[in-house]
Amino acid sequence: MKRKGLSKVVLGMALILLLAFTLSGCGSEENKNGASTSEGNNEQAVEIRFSTWHPPESEETKNVWTPMLEEMKKNSNNRITYKLFDGAALGDPKGHFDIVQDGLSDMGYYTATWTPDRFPISDVLSMPVEILGKDIAVDIGNEMYNRILHQDFPDDVKVTSLNGCISAYFWTTEPIESIDDLKGLRIRSPGGLQTSMIIAVGAEPVFMPLGDVYMAMETGDIDGIVTCPQLYEAYKLYELGKHALVGSFGCVTEGVVMHKHSWETIPEDLKPIVEEAANNPYKLTGGLTEDVINNVNSNLEKEGVIFHQLPEEQMNQLYSKFENDVVKKWVDDMEAKGLPGKEALLNYKAVLNKYNIEFPAFPSEWEKEVK
Repeated sequence: MKRKGLSKVVLGMALILLLAFTLSGCGSEENKNGASTSEGNNEQAVEIRFSTWHPPESEETKNVWTPMLEEMKKNSNNRITYKLFDGAALGDPKGHFDIVQDGLSDMGYYTATWTPDRFPISDVLSMPVEILGKDIAVDIGNEMYNRILHQDFPDDVKVTSLNGCISAYFWTTEPIESIDDLKGLRIRSPGGLQTSMIIAVGAEPVFMPLGDVYMAMETGDIDGIVTCPQLYEAYKLYELGKHALVGSFGCVTEGVVMHKHSWETIPEDLKPIVEEAANNPYKLTGGLTEDVINNVNSNLEKEGVIFHQLPEEQMNQLYSKFENDVVKKWVDDMEAKGLPGKEALLNYKAVLNKYNIEFPAFPSEWEKEVK
């Protein structure tokens, strides 16, 4: 009797272990270079790892990326969950495209201008124009991607959105009241066409991570920076530089991409939810629209920042310099490399016209070629 009882106990334990092993096999799976998936109630779920270099308290992280991911979660009835890696937690800001491409994250934000040779014709989105809301910038960038810029990107990523940033300003420790005040200044540049603009005005471009700019301005190593208002606020640079020169200075090219295998592992019925949210995160969330940027500028004014505008005649002189030393030079450089620089520029002007965005440095003799 004891042997029979013992056998039943052993058999029962074996069945429990087998059941536990079977259930664990149906639980969650961490796909190689892919999103983490799980199954429950016959509905597959997925966890998206999202990466960005934006600081945790920045406008982008608080009011764009987190709400975007929350929208995916809500619209999927919690089948989409996420982990947010902000503040460059997964690596150097310049490497954020690689972070997604290599599968360290499933989806993420990157800045193409920081590696312009890698996305050469996409830098057309950095041209000296003034776009005041990122929602509009993404609509423009997405259309440009469909027209011509898709050829810049490899097949192992899915581009969910592409855009130029909103217009940058020259932020300086001393007021800029004439063109001559720019000459000789040491200005931090994000790279790309902003470097060409800094040189065109007679200043000296300096390259360094955004996180190093505060100390460099504090010690006098640089006199200012070219960047957009929300980043100037996020890095608290208004504590040091109290002057902004407003104009059509363009800004960096950027976007959101997804690792191709991560995209493929998302259940088919959830893919439209991801695409809809990530296609224009700023329009979806209301983050960094023109109204938000105006509010950021108002906050900066309260911190003592003075916004300067040069007389129209002097601004036209600047734009004339940009036409020759930035726009035409970029086209010539692209064409010399066998790349469709002029075609990209003409397409960009056509899309800008649709949105009534002015491009004061666009060569007037090329207007007739815009379609």
